[in-house]
Amino acid sequence: MNNWIKNYSGMIWLITGILVGSFAGAIFGKSAEILKPVGDIFLNLLFVAVIPLVFFAISSAIANLQGAQKLTRIMGVMSAVFVITVIIAAILTIIGVWMFPIHQHITATQTPQDIGKQLSADQITRIFTSSELFELLSRKNMLAMIIFSILVGFGTLKAEEKGQAFKQFLNAGNEVFKQVFIIIMKAGPIGLGAYFAYQVTVFGPSLFGTYAHTLSIGYGVSIFYYIVLFSVYAFIAGGVNGIRRYWKNNIIPSATAVGTCSSIATIPANLDAAKKMGISDVIANITIPLGGTLHKEGSGISSILKMTVVFAMFGKSFNSPETILIALGMTVLVSIVEGGIPNGGYVGEILFISAYGFPPEALPPAIIIGTLIDPVATLLNATGDTVSAMMINRFVDGKNWMAAPTD
Repeated sequence: MNNWIKNYSGMIWLITGILVGSFAGAIFGKSAEILKPVGDIFLNLLFVAVIPLVFFAISSAIANLQGAQKLTRIMGVMSAVFVITVIIAAILTIIGVWMFPIHQHITATQTPQDIGKQLSADQITRIFTSSELFELLSRKNMLAMIIFSILVGFGTLKAEEKGQAFKQFLNAGNEVFKQVFIIIMKAGPIGLGAYFAYQVTVFGPSLFGTYAHTLSIGYGVSIFYYIVLFSVYAFIAGGVNGIRRYWKNNIIPSATAVGTCSSIATIPANLDAAKKMGISDVIANITIPLGGTLHKEGSGISSILKMTVVFAMFGKSFNSPETILIALGMTVLVSIVEGGIPNGGYVGEILFISAYGFPPEALPPAIIIGTLIDPVATLLNATGDTVSAMMINRFVDGKNWMAAPTD
């Protein structure tokens, strides 16, 4: 009994903090907003720690590779898993909206002034690169920083013996920032509890209104995907033992994802969970940071849901093969684009509205749906990365990967 309490004490305290915060938000209403700064401080600490953690995790993982063959295989399998899982999420959502059609009137609201701006060539360049090194320290340049981390890892690998000291620095940095994350998460029950209190206060009432039917479909599909499909993926990766190992270690990443509404903020929790799941360090350190930016199953569900809302608003059918194929292609594109752009969800909405030829009036309802479904979408975006890493480990290292020691 004492061992059980010791092993799960962190999880118990975290869940307790979240429950207390949620009840505080429901009971005290607007007064609970005073707790928001506490949650913001915790979230800011995560954002500050995640940049160096991701840099050291990716660059050290590549620097320690024995040859490029395994990396090529990892990247190939990772790309296939990421695309296939997003498409499955999108198809499941399409089935959901076919079963429960969206017919109600959607009320448009004022469009934010900066949403309608199209991406320029310079903006696209800034998504993938930065002209100044210090700019890579911002989470707004996460994709550029990941690309730079990959280059540093390859540079260290190519330097061979001359780069040994730098490789040791990368390995040491990786271990140090893992410990920094552990220290920050000690405040998790307080930080996430305060954030949940604020979220319940602000977003709770919005779930019961004009968009209730649409949101019920989105949340229903997302919860089904989270419980059933993630269990299927874990089974593919490691059988019944894979399911046990995944869910045993997925509570803290799930709570972090829902509490922060940020896939990037969940990366440290995912890396810690991946180690406990037995995922290879090399695979975890490459796929989870990349997944946090490029792998968005929840955004896939949100994207399809927003499309069907706009189609319903303009009285158009969402059933033709051509419409469905474009929707699936746009969903994959949006899931990749969103992670590399600040307010990327807005850009994704502009992309599909332009592709289907809808007027600007179609944008506000899509924004509202995207905002209200964001917590559960982030849950799938973030926690789908670890189960995907399990499958990648299975296909790269074979069916006995769970019995092998981690790298």
